[in-house]
Amino acid sequence: MSEVLRSLLFIPGNNPGMIQNASVFDADGIIFDLEDAVSLEEKDAARTLISMALKTFDLSPKKIMVRVNPLNSVWGPEDVLRIASCHPDAILLPKADEKAIEACGKLLDEVEKNKGFEANSIRIFALIETAFGLEHAREIVDASSRLDGILLGGEDYTADMQIVRTREGLELSYARARLANLCKAYGLQFIDTPFTDVDDFEGLTFDIQEAIRWGATGKAAINPRQIERIQHAFMPTQKDILWAKEVLEAWSEAKKQGKGVCSLHGKMIDSPVVVRAEKILENVMAYRQKEEALS
Repeated sequence: MSEVLRSLLFIPGNNPGMIQNASVFDADGIIFDLEDAVSLEEKDAARTLISMALKTFDLSPKKIMVRVNPLNSVWGPEDVLRIASCHPDAILLPKADEKAIEACGKLLDEVEKNKGFEANSIRIFALIETAFGLEHAREIVDASSRLDGILLGGEDYTADMQIVRTREGLELSYARARLANLCKAYGLQFIDTPFTDVDDFEGLTFDIQEAIRWGATGKAAINPRQIERIQHAFMPTQKDILWAKEVLEAWSEAKKQGKGVCSLHGKMIDSPVVVRAEKILENVMAYRQKEEALS
């Protein structure tokens, strides 16, 4: 699951209506949730419901992952074994640390072997939501070749830090910067934490821009009404696209003249600027192809 996911919508594992309608939401991916959204009394029933949905509904080309319960809980290992047997695209592992990632990988090895699935075809996203997890993020990434990305759990992280999560989100800056840099270094996706006030769209827009500013490649959503703003925010603007095209044209002309640098509108253009311009146009093409596939 190497393609970029701009938005991932959480759907409670005990909500049959939303599960049945998962295909109509415009998110790039769906996260069926067996953890926080499901009461203790409904854990087993929700697991069965999600398993049935994975077997019944074809949600492609959306990417489907399932947030299981922590592996050190009484439900976690059974969640992984039952859900993996239905072959979702990925398991989202909460309270991730090195040992949990390794243990999850071994369970997935067992399922893939027993079910005849391709090895390593079920991927893992690590949900980092504790100070310990953040400090050991590098070890978490090194723990499994199945890892495709990291999702920051802002609510649990700030609770663990005993700090208040504010509308502006400055208290998440360190975590965002650290995880974004790590994911970039390892070629992984960094999915930002959901914005939890589903009626505050101005706050959501600000929160998305903060995530993008620190290097997030996507953002989780807890309400379908948040998806459009997230998708739109990750798409480069027309101004960005025009600038990128002008940069590449100027650079092409400079190369013809044997120059290593050139200027555009009074600003120097060199290799790093060209790489940024190329990435903008690459993202535009990838996002447009994804939207065509989802339409």
